[in-house]
Amino acid sequence: MAALKEVIERKGRFCTLYSDRASHFFETPKADAPVDPHRLTQVGRALKELSIQMIPAYSPQARGRGERRFGTWQGRLPQELRLAGITTVEEANRFLRERFVPEMNRKFSVPAAAPGHAFVPLRGHDLDWIFSVQTERVVAQDNTVRAGNRVWQLEPISFRGSLAGCRVMICEHLDGRLSILYGPHRVGYFRPDGTTLDSSKRRRGQKPIPPSPISAPGSALGLLPSSALSSAQVAPSLLKAGTRGQISLACTAPSRAGEPPRSARHEL
Repeated sequence: MAALKEVIERKGRFCTLYSDRASHFFETPKADAPVDPHRLTQVGRALKELSIQMIPAYSPQARGRGERRFGTWQGRLPQELRLAGITTVEEANRFLRERFVPEMNRKFSVPAAAPGHAFVPLRGHDLDWIFSVQTERVVAQDNTVRAGNRVWQLEPISFRGSLAGCRVMICEHLDGRLSILYGPHRVGYFRPDGTTLDSSKRRRGQKPIPPSPISAPGSALGLLPSSALSSAQVAPSLLKAGTRGQISLACTAPSRAGEPPRSARHEL
């Protein structure tokens, strides 16, 4: 999710995501069965909110292409990291951007058949909310919310003293922050260690803290300037735990009157 979020922040919204059927992309009821388009993963939900279509790969050729790409990364990258003396994820990601990816592009990149693309500038969408892990919970009678082995205490809010029995949405942001939403209101905001992020604590005798409203996402259309896009330019944050899958972005570029639309596919 972090890699997709960074691509959209830098390049804009794209048309389709062509990927393998890994469990973080699709729900598959049975092994080797078609994916269930109605049961969305967290990635599927986020891309649906952005009106981005997801296409699962079924052909052996597509899956083999992805495995060959994994083999390239797994065969080359560990040796490069060892020679550079890199031992942390932060250093490795910096090495990817500054040295490894530019060198891979210099040796193996192929210019796109068409210079245009159909990335759309993103306006009216809060990616911090969209690319968060969202789970629904019911508030307990003591005005707490539980998820797994963690419990969060909610403060009373202005329009009702307690949210006991209400359904709320827990949003775990990619940087570790956590928000709890009741409808359009943020009723809890916490750091990764569980401490509150509210700007001021309510003292005895003060009125309940009003909830923070959350703006609804909108949409906008537009086009970015034409430019060729290499695979490495849209492959940030590659060293994220548990994200192994082939991804390609398929876009159709606008064309002049009387000409057929141009298309290009870029892989992450």
